[in-house]
Amino acid sequence: MGRAAFWPPSGGTAPGQRGKSWKGGRNMKIDLVDACRIEAAARVHAIAWRASHEAFCSPAFVASHTAERQQAYLQQKMAAGSRFYLLTLPKPAAVVSIAPGSVIEDLYVLPEEQNKGLGTQLLRFAIGQCTARPRLWVLENNKGAQRFYQRAGFRPTGRRRSTGRLDEVEFLLL
Repeated sequence: MGRAAFWPPSGGTAPGQRGKSWKGGRNMKIDLVDACRIEAAARVHAIAWRASHEAFCSPAFVASHTAERQQAYLQQKMAAGSRFYLLTLPKPAAVVSIAPGSVIEDLYVLPEEQNKGLGTQLLRFAIGQCTARPRLWVLENNKGAQRFYQRAGFRPTGRRRSTGRLDEVEFLLL
């Protein structure tokens, strides 16, 4: 898949449309997270986050990321201007957010739904929601996520930031 498939966003009925929802094939739907959807989004975020961090975080730290804690995190991010989206098929399966400045964050797919193209669909949708060239930050040790984003046309910028224990690497969609 080449870069042209992602940026700049294309028009039509594809995930490149900006808005509150998108309906795709396989009964897939992507909706803006609101008060009615925040509990489901937090549950997906918590399960997928724990699965993706268990290899390099302490068991106690991983276990502390409950659905309740992640709901508070989502509410805090939304209050700061991030928009969260929930992908359902028809059950909730993945989440993503777009922070101010067209920063794509929090792309998580439930472990049992991974490797089915959902992450790619959700990333395409998120890119289409961006009003400027999309960028994102990836943990330096998350080589799988780095390969995923590079296949989508993102490239490392050389910028790094510390999260305390691990550094993050910035990627920009070219």
